[in-house]
Amino acid sequence: MLLHVKNMVCDRCILIVRQQLENLNFQVAEISLGKVAVSPEPNEVQLQNISAAFQVLGFELIDKQKDKLVEQIKNKIIELVHYSDLTEIHDSLMNLIANDLHKEYTYLSRLFSDAEGLTIEKYIIQQKIEKVKELLQYGELNINEIALRMGYSSSAHLSTQFKTITGLSPSQYKTSAGNNRKPLDQV
Repeated sequence: MLLHVKNMVCDRCILIVRQQLENLNFQVAEISLGKVAVSPEPNEVQLQNISAAFQVLGFELIDKQKDKLVEQIKNKIIELVHYSDLTEIHDSLMNLIANDLHKEYTYLSRLFSDAEGLTIEKYIIQQKIEKVKELLQYGELNINEIALRMGYSSSAHLSTQFKTITGLSPSQYKTSAGNNRKPLDQV
């Protein structure tokens, strides 16, 4: 049975979900961000136990098809922005998402906006800014290198977008004591 799990955003999330399911005596056949194939197929009581175990850890079972699709969109964006080399992506992220999910982009966009209260484009920007914050904190790349890595047309474009979202320029953020990054599942 394939379970859909909300708030799985990183490899540690995958590890924790796997451990929880194995602790509940399920075998994990396959697992990725937002999806887990388990056996044997859980009954209603077992699904409630899984749900309760997940909720304690900040995860949530998803049962509605539209909610599953919204979570798939989020997971694909997180995968692309945080775990892919955007310099090698020559198509728009929106097209990649639509192709990956085998749906029309306009349908996905409307569904996402209705469910989340913001557009897919704004969600992508928020995720990119969180990744930029991470890269700034590491201090290994300058703003030009970060802009290139994150698929921006220029460092000026990145700086403008960064300031719009955070209220600080990238250099102000880097030198500020707060450096307030958000967990990916809260973006």
